[in-house]
Amino acid sequence: MDKRLTIIDFVEKYTREYADHVFLREKVDNQWTETTYAQTREQAHVIGAGLMALGLEKGERVALLSQGRNLWVTAELGILYAGAVNVPLSIKLAEASDLLFRVQHSDACFIIASEQQLPKIRKILPDCPNVRHVIVLDPIEEYGEKEMGIDEVMQRGRDFLAQTPEAFVERYKSVQPDDYANISYTSGTTADPKGILLTHRNYTANVEQARSIISVPRDAVMLIILPLDHCFAHVAGFYTMMSYCGSIATVPVGKTPMATLKNIPISIKEVRPHVMLSVPALARNFKKSIEGGIKAKGPVVEKLYNFALNNAIKYNKEYWNQGGCQAWRKPLVKLFDKIIFKAVREGFGGRMLFFVGGGALLDIELQRYFCAVGMPMFQGYGLSEATPIICANSTGHAIFGSSGRIVKPLDLKICDAEGNEVPDGERGEIVIRGENVMAGYWKNPESTAKTIVDGWLHTGDMGYVTKKHPGFLWVVGRFKSLLISADGEKYSPEGFEDGLTDGSKYVEQVVLHNNQDPYTIALIVPNKDTLKEYAQSKGVDPKTDEGKRLMLQKIQDEVNEYRKGGKHYGEFPEQWLPKALAVLPEAFTEQNHMVNSTMKIVRGKVEQHYQDRIDYAYTPEGKELFNPQNMQAFG
Repeated sequence: MDKRLTIIDFVEKYTREYADHVFLREKVDNQWTETTYAQTREQAHVIGAGLMALGLEKGERVALLSQGRNLWVTAELGILYAGAVNVPLSIKLAEASDLLFRVQHSDACFIIASEQQLPKIRKILPDCPNVRHVIVLDPIEEYGEKEMGIDEVMQRGRDFLAQTPEAFVERYKSVQPDDYANISYTSGTTADPKGILLTHRNYTANVEQARSIISVPRDAVMLIILPLDHCFAHVAGFYTMMSYCGSIATVPVGKTPMATLKNIPISIKEVRPHVMLSVPALARNFKKSIEGGIKAKGPVVEKLYNFALNNAIKYNKEYWNQGGCQAWRKPLVKLFDKIIFKAVREGFGGRMLFFVGGGALLDIELQRYFCAVGMPMFQGYGLSEATPIICANSTGHAIFGSSGRIVKPLDLKICDAEGNEVPDGERGEIVIRGENVMAGYWKNPESTAKTIVDGWLHTGDMGYVTKKHPGFLWVVGRFKSLLISADGEKYSPEGFEDGLTDGSKYVEQVVLHNNQDPYTIALIVPNKDTLKEYAQSKGVDPKTDEGKRLMLQKIQDEVNEYRKGGKHYGEFPEQWLPKALAVLPEAFTEQNHMVNSTMKIVRGKVEQHYQDRIDYAYTPEGKELFNPQNMQAFG
C-alpha cells in the first residue's frame, strides 16, 4: 500500500476485490448466516446514507452500545461513511454514571444500541439533551422519545441513495486520513476515563504494521470472543482479516454473562475457526476444560496424555530453538499428535491454527502448553493509544516468554525514568513512534502532552530488547505500577502474581503491594472450592476454625514454594516475596470495577477498595496468617 488510506478507502478496496467471499458470520435463529464482502459494503452504504438523511453531519459523534454482531460492524462502517466519529462503548458498563460520562464527554448526538442495552440508554437519556436520535438495532414493540428502528434508518438510506447518490459519495470521499474515526474510552480505571482519539490512518497504518508480523490463509475464519468496542478487535479482527480475504464470526450473546460464556465452546465447535482472538483468562479456562475432559476418560488416558504433553513441551523448548539435541523426540511428538492431541483439537473445531492473545501478559507455561497440543497461543502486546498492536509472536516467528516481533515500520526505544534510552538488555519504559500512535486524548490536552512527547508515545509499560534476538520485545510489567521498598528500590510485581495464579489451583487472583513499606504484602483471592476439597481430603470440616486454619496454611505453603527449599526458589528475589497475606472474601470482577473489560486487574481500584486490609497487614496482628480477618474470608 503506497498511500495513506482512510478506513473508507480500505473497505472500498477489499470489499470490491473479494466481493463474493464471506466476510461476516452470525448465528440467527439457531442458524449460522453468511454475509459477503459486497453485501457488507452495501449495508454500510445504506446505514451511512440513512444517518445522513437523519441530519448527521461530518465530524459529529455517534455512540455505539451493542453486543458483538454483524450490525455492530456495519453500523460502525455506516458511521464512518457518513464522515462521523464512532464512540464504541463497552456493554460491560454497569453503572449509569459510567455510561453517562462517556456520552456527555464525547458530545454524542446519535446513539445506536441493541434492545438488550436500550434500558441503560433510556435511563441516562434525560441527562443527554444533545442526543437527537436513538437507533435500536432490534425490532421492539414500542419506541420511546427520539427512538427509531434500524430498519427505518436503512429505508431512509435507500431513499437517500436513490435520490441524491452524489451527496453520499461526496461525503465519504471528503474523509481524510487524519480525520477521527473513533473516540475509544479507557476502561474506567480512574474517575474520569480518557477518550483516546484514533484516526482513520491510525487504523489502516496499524493493519499494514500487523501484516508485517502476522498472516492468515485466504478464506480463514476468525472467531472473535473479545468485545468489539476495543480497537484490538478492529485491527486484529475486522480489518486484518479483511485484508487477507478472511471472515469473522462473533459469539452469540446470552441473556446473562454466564449464558454468553456457555456459548463460547458451542460457537467454537460450530464455527470451526482457524484463528481466535482471546485473552489469558480465557486461555486458562480452555486449558482447565481440556484437562477435565482428559481426566474423565480415566487414569490410563490421563497418564498417556501427560507423557505426550511433557514430551512435546521438552521438544518444543521456547519454540525458536525446538528440537536440537532432542531430535529423537520428534517421532514421538508426531505419533502422540495423531493419537492424542488431534482429538483435543477436534474439541476446538479441528481447524485451529493459532490463538492471538492480548489484554495481559500470557504465562510462558500456557504458551508451552498450547503449542504442545498443536494450537499455539501467541503472546502479543499493544495498547489502545497505539491502535493497538506493537508486537506479536506468530507462526514460525516466536519466542516463548517474549511479547513478539515489533511491527514494521515502527520506532521503539527503552527509556529510564528520566527519559534517557537504556542499553539492550536493560529494563525501562517502552516508548514508541509511528503512524499508529493516537492523535491524543479528547478534550484533555494536559494528559496528551504528558503521554506524547515530541511524537513519542510513552506507554507506561516496562520492557527490554536484546542483541541476541533483534526485533523482539519483552514486556515485563507496568513501568508506573512498581513495588517500591522503604529504601526506594523498585520491582515489578506481575511475574510473581502471574506465576502464583497459574501455578496454584488454590489461588485465583493476587495483587502484591509495597509502597515504601517495611515489607511486601499479598492480597489474595482464594479458590474456595479447591481449598474446601483439600480440607475434606484431610478429614477436616472446612467450616470449622481448624478447617479455616488448614486452608490458610495451604495458601501460605503455595507462596512458600518461592522461598528456599520450594520448587520455585530463585525465580523471584526473596526481598519482594510477601511477608503477610490478606486473604479476601470476594473475587476481583468487572462488576466491582476491579477488573477491566480485557480481564486485567485494575491495581489502583483494588488497593483503594482494600486500603483497610492493606493497613491492617502492616500491624503485628495483621501480619499473622491466622488473623481474624483472614479467618473471616472463609465465612
